[in-house]
Amino acid sequence: MDLFAQASIFTKFTMLLGIVPLAVSMVYAVWPSEHLLGLIRPLSLATICGAVSGTALGILNGLRYMSLHDFAFTRASAAGFAEALVPVFASFGCLTAAWLCVAVGLWRRP
Repeated sequence: MDLFAQASIFTKFTMLLGIVPLAVSMVYAVWPSEHLLGLIRPLSLATICGAVSGTALGILNGLRYMSLHDFAFTRASAAGFAEALVPVFASFGCLTAAWLCVAVGLWRRP
C-alpha cells in the first residue's frame, strides 16, 4: 500500500482506470447486451493506453532521477523503475478479470 500512497496523481489515475472496464464487464456478465460489449472494447483500449503512458512516465521519472545523481544506478533508482511497472501490472490485471467476465457474458448470451 506504500507504493500507492507515494504514487503520483497520474499514476493513481491510470491504475484506477482499469476498474472502469472491469465494472462494465461485470454488468455485462450479469446482463449481456450488444451495447455493453461495444462499450467494453474502447474502455479496454483506454486502459491499455493509460497503462503504457503511466509506465512511460515512471521510467521517465527514474531516468530523470538518475540524471540528477550523475547516472548512478542506486537502490532508489531501481525502486523507481520497479514502481514504474505498477500501472501496467494493475491495469492488465483488471483487464484480465474484465475479459473473463466478458467470456462469461458471451457464454450466457442467448
